[in-house]
Amino acid sequence: MPLTDLLVPTYRNMLKTLAGLLDRAERQAPAGAEGLLSARLAPDMLPLAAQLRFAAYQAQEATFRLRGQAIPPSLAAVAAEGREAGNAPGSLADARARIDQALSQLDGLTDDALDAGDTLPIAIELPGGVTFDMTGETYARDWALPQFYFHVVTAYAILRNQGIGIGKADYVPHMFAYLRSAPAPSA
Repeated sequence: MPLTDLLVPTYRNMLKTLAGLLDRAERQAPAGAEGLLSARLAPDMLPLAAQLRFAAYQAQEATFRLRGQAIPPSLAAVAAEGREAGNAPGSLADARARIDQALSQLDGLTDDALDAGDTLPIAIELPGGVTFDMTGETYARDWALPQFYFHVVTAYAILRNQGIGIGKADYVPHMFAYLRSAPAPSA
């Protein structure tokens, strides 16, 4: 499967899921929804605000790396916001803006924008001198998608842990487009 066909719909579906989860949180906790942004699953994990920003970042990061382009400063700022979200969680409006920004960036891609990146050498450099060298294909499979899903699932789990009434159908609402109608009862 071409990388564009794999990644772009995946990112779009799950970013829309995040927006829907925030909608549910606001409806269920209108007075306290902003406070959810500081919620964490564990003391050593980043809060919801960071998970939302990192999901928006990850979806866009891959589109630059797989086209052999540098991460623009505006996108690097989203990652920096995520790292600082424990001290400055921002607002739900900020989180929605980051999700909308990612969706808009994905909408601007051509139908084959990422496909030539499958053999591109990609290096992921982490703090502490750790570097992963991959091809575009292995990057998409082994880094980009797992990192993205980690932040989406963690955001879901934080909201669920904070008492927001969400379930699997809220996590995969895009699947209802594929729902088979039940056969009509036979007479």
